[in-house]
Amino acid sequence: MHSAPLDAGFEHATQSQPVTALRFNPQLKAMETARHQHLKGQLVLPLSGSVTCTIDRAIWMVPTNSAVWIPSQVPHSNHIASGADICMLFVEPQLCMPSTQSCTLSVSPLMREAVIRLAQSAPQYEVESATARLASVVLDELMLLPRERFDFPLPTEPRLQLIAQAMLRDPSNRQPMCAWAKHYAMSERTLARLVKQELGTTFGQWRGQLHIVIALQQLSAKVPVQRIAEHLGYESVSAFIGFFKKTLGMPPKQYIQQHRHSAN
Repeated sequence: MHSAPLDAGFEHATQSQPVTALRFNPQLKAMETARHQHLKGQLVLPLSGSVTCTIDRAIWMVPTNSAVWIPSQVPHSNHIASGADICMLFVEPQLCMPSTQSCTLSVSPLMREAVIRLAQSAPQYEVESATARLASVVLDELMLLPRERFDFPLPTEPRLQLIAQAMLRDPSNRQPMCAWAKHYAMSERTLARLVKQELGTTFGQWRGQLHIVIALQQLSAKVPVQRIAEHLGYESVSAFIGFFKKTLGMPPKQYIQQHRHSAN
């Protein structure tokens, strides 16, 4: 398997070819890039393990067999978990894009294998070469990938920012909204209004989104459901399973089995 150091991604982002791919060394320790941006659009695809991207006003926790799309010139940073096996795809901005905004995508088996194969090829290739034809397949498949929701939105309002940081530090803190409001010197009504105004959702849905993205990331890493429930502060496994099923339409094990099956 051909792999590269993390900083090689910046070199690939400046290659003249319209589509290039890079696979990072899975033996690396956990690493994080400083906030940066590329002229090219970027797809971050974990083959195993996970990656957490901070993009715009959201944190994107990307499990195996999903990917995050980062459009051209969008500032971001990437945290790659220890031992993770990651591919990155770089696409010229003038080509068709899956989205003009950052989003998570469900990766098809064809896309996964095509990106791996493209990452094994030299980044400089001839226009009529087999690598160029493979890059064309990758680009076509990229446009067909369905979207998913693995982002935790980060508000701009200072008090909401503090709450977001506290929830990220301790996702098991399930105290009611009135307690959060009191701790940050505002009324429950004010907190509810700010969340709705900034994020277009309720406080419970906002916190629930964080629990879903953490749960999916840990499920993809084969963390037992009971440990995930404890990590997220649920009183019982059944309570967590009920929340997960209500949100995504099926229990955690069924969801992750279906997700893995679709990637094989």
